[in-house]
Amino acid sequence: MTFRKTCRALSASLLALSLSGAAWSMDAGKGAPQVDEALLREVIKTLSADDLAGRGPASAQEKATLDVIVARFKAAGLEPGNKGSWFQDVPTVSMTASGFSPLSIKGGGTALTFASGSDFVAGSYRVVPQTVVKDAELVFVGYGVNAPELGWNDYAGIDMKGKVAVILVNDPDYAMESEDGPFKGRRMTYYGRWTYKFEEAARQGATGAMIVHDTFPAAYGWNVVESSWSGDQHYVATPNDGADQTAFNSWIQKPVAESVFKAAGKDLTTMTAAAGRKGFRPVPLGLKASLSFQSAITRSTSRNVVGLQRGTQAPEEYVLYSAHWDHLGRCKPDATGDDICNGAVDNATGVAALAALAQMNKAAGPARRSQVYLAWTLEESGLLGSEFYARNPVFPLARTVGGVNIDALAPGGPARDIAVTGGDKSELATLLAKVADELQLKTGPEDAPEKGYYYRSDHFSLAKRGVPMFYVERGVDLVEGGVAAGKAAAADFVVNRYHKPSDEYSDSWDMRGIVQDVSLFYRLGRPLAEGSDWPNWNAGDEFRAIRDQSRAGVK
Repeated sequence: MTFRKTCRALSASLLALSLSGAAWSMDAGKGAPQVDEALLREVIKTLSADDLAGRGPASAQEKATLDVIVARFKAAGLEPGNKGSWFQDVPTVSMTASGFSPLSIKGGGTALTFASGSDFVAGSYRVVPQTVVKDAELVFVGYGVNAPELGWNDYAGIDMKGKVAVILVNDPDYAMESEDGPFKGRRMTYYGRWTYKFEEAARQGATGAMIVHDTFPAAYGWNVVESSWSGDQHYVATPNDGADQTAFNSWIQKPVAESVFKAAGKDLTTMTAAAGRKGFRPVPLGLKASLSFQSAITRSTSRNVVGLQRGTQAPEEYVLYSAHWDHLGRCKPDATGDDICNGAVDNATGVAALAALAQMNKAAGPARRSQVYLAWTLEESGLLGSEFYARNPVFPLARTVGGVNIDALAPGGPARDIAVTGGDKSELATLLAKVADELQLKTGPEDAPEKGYYYRSDHFSLAKRGVPMFYVERGVDLVEGGVAAGKAAAADFVVNRYHKPSDEYSDSWDMRGIVQDVSLFYRLGRPLAEGSDWPNWNAGDEFRAIRDQSRAGVK
């Protein structure tokens, strides 16, 4: 579970990337095989033991970690899923930037300089030892959105080659109290995420991108930006070493942006208001930016684990179950000197759930469609294992129905509710409602929809390429203790165990809640595997077009 999901863990919410279809079997979850609590305990205990040293990717303990997972997959009757291999190699690049020059802005008789860290942060997606940008023209591109399905293009009419895009964070209608706007109002869409904005700037041919930080629409303070962009930055290796990306990506403090706009004879508040209206066009600022820094480059390879249970009638249609196996390895010692971040909850529990689900589906017998079990690497480094798979799928994404992603199942008692993160994005809401009713679980909205938690876990690597996935967790209304007890337990984990050596397994764990989770996962996944219809996103959703395009080529 990555740092950027810490707040999501506080609410212990259910995140559903819903899908379409009415032809799945609604009876597939009835008479479900029993969840094997002993198996869950054994896998969690083994994977979070000190001898695996926190399951660091590409560490000396990776092979032993993967051996445990493969053994469980074999015991559940799975076969190697990647052309006879259990593994998919994931090549990665780590870059550490240093030696930053000041960010220099010139033009209009004004010269401004800003300091790295306090005023701006920056890095490069290009795998090069040195980045030098000199006198690149600044262009204000509003929210940096190109959304054809909404008739919205903040880059309309401009050639960005050699230029730097200055971009606002979040969506154009984020300040609305309701969700009635074109970008779902208060609820963030993918167009509001900083990752999208950098990706779109690169697609537009920009030399650089600068996002203006503002605490409320960003959902975190400058301290989070500064710490997240310090030290090693990890990326999936590409054949062209990121040559098609911007030379640099950066964030700037809001007061820095105000100074820049003032030097251009503009007012940031006025320009922000203009950018929130349909028909906005990019505005050249008449200023030029210069920046340079060095990057130390390290390359490594880790592995995803891929297991397969072949379908009986539609073996070339695939339903996925996934969870990340990696954690932090050795980390900052606690007061006792313990420096192993064992990652029992995060995410030995998820891998244990994969093993239990594989066993349950073995007991139920092969489904109509094939079922794939994916244990991702490098989630903690930025969803890199799932991102590599999505770029290089073992099973075609156009033939991937959807599935269930699992991350950090908390020990404790069962809950009465599930909270839906991401809102009503697709047509699988029917299945979710059916399963919730069968299990006598309430459903309700998430807290803080403006923070975009929907886009911050491994399922998202698949979603942005059109594949719908569930990411589900218990709600906070516990059967024993209610909402107060649920929120207290979630907060206790984040404060006292999240990404710390104290995230350890104990035989005293109450496993009833985790058993409830796994039962829910089975009832969400098995109907998809037994069904014949295909999921899709709701009309107008940001992922609908790519799913339509993907499925159009399938006979």
